[in-house]
Amino acid sequence: MLALPRLREADAQLRKAAANGPDFLEALARGLAVIQAFGVERRPMTLAEIARAVDLPRATARRALITLEALGHVESDGRLFRLTPRVLTLAAAYLGSNGVTTVLQPALEALALELGVACSAAVLDGPDVVFVAYARATRMPSLSSMIGERLPGFCSALGRVLLGAMEDAALDAFLAGLSPQPVTPHTVLDPAAIRAAILAARADGHALVEQEAEQGFLSLAIPLRRFDGRVVAAVNIGCPAGGGGAKARLLAMLPRLHEAVADVSGQMV
Repeated sequence: MLALPRLREADAQLRKAAANGPDFLEALARGLAVIQAFGVERRPMTLAEIARAVDLPRATARRALITLEALGHVESDGRLFRLTPRVLTLAAAYLGSNGVTTVLQPALEALALELGVACSAAVLDGPDVVFVAYARATRMPSLSSMIGERLPGFCSALGRVLLGAMEDAALDAFLAGLSPQPVTPHTVLDPAAIRAAILAARADGHALVEQEAEQGFLSLAIPLRRFDGRVVAAVNIGCPAGGGGAKARLLAMLPRLHEAVADVSGQMV
């Protein structure tokens, strides 16, 4: 009978520290880490570069890559590795099964055309928000790289709305572990000011953020609640920042944004 390789002591300690338990599959976690290592700044990579990016031994990274290549998620020219389009099936599985995306995408497309602004929806994933629906203010297809993109939660309108929906204890824990880094020259980094902005979003029912998460962009977000009142996403409209006129324009659209979100909230289960 073939013996399974013994877990390295370092890996065993990491598993214990993370409290993942005996059923946690290290190999699966490593494979997913390898996929996530690729991005805008790291497209094709060598084995050594991937191993460094995911902090794994070269032999471990190589086994993960060989497996992913056999499954069609990775390809190589013998030196450089790159993701294949098959990786998109992983995202498609989420988008197709997620009610927020399937309900909101057509609603956002209609709203973007009506208001003439970009519309998006996002959910919270750790410290970030992740876009799950997006529409441009044109009749061009909205298949956008924005879906799946991430923004820091603490400084984005979407994030402040979602963080404001947290219970106080969860929000306190989040803020206690936060080490805010500047995203643009306008990003607010003072912990007290960040907390105040999140609590203001909770009290106001919306968040308006100017150029803190995206240079030159103004965003207005509100929560999307499912049938039982629980916040399941945030919906955002945005436009180029341009003085008081842009703010007034977006705020004038707030009632219509609330109407559009209310129309779909009953479909959230």
